[in-house]
Amino acid sequence: MNAVHEEQSAASSVEGLTDRDRRIIDFERQWWKYAGSKESAIKELFDMSPTRYYQVLNALIDSTVALEHDPMLVKRLRRQRATRQRARSARRLGLQPQG
Repeated sequence: MNAVHEEQSAASSVEGLTDRDRRIIDFERQWWKYAGSKESAIKELFDMSPTRYYQVLNALIDSTVALEHDPMLVKRLRRQRATRQRARSARRLGLQPQG
């Protein structure tokens, strides 16, 4: 994906979700239905590396428009992210993550 397209995508998200944003949300809702690994499906469907996909996804789930589009999914993804962040912090500090 080129920088111009990313800038256009970011600019249009002020008005609402871009087509790519909606496709990512839809994919996150149903990725387990795809054959093979999630990473392979990401590369095939979005033509981006899994690392870049997760960067885009993290920015997306922080947006109000994504929350309005699919509140249950976005809240679940935010909770999962927070849980992973707490576990990483606990590991770095040498602590056991709490339940």
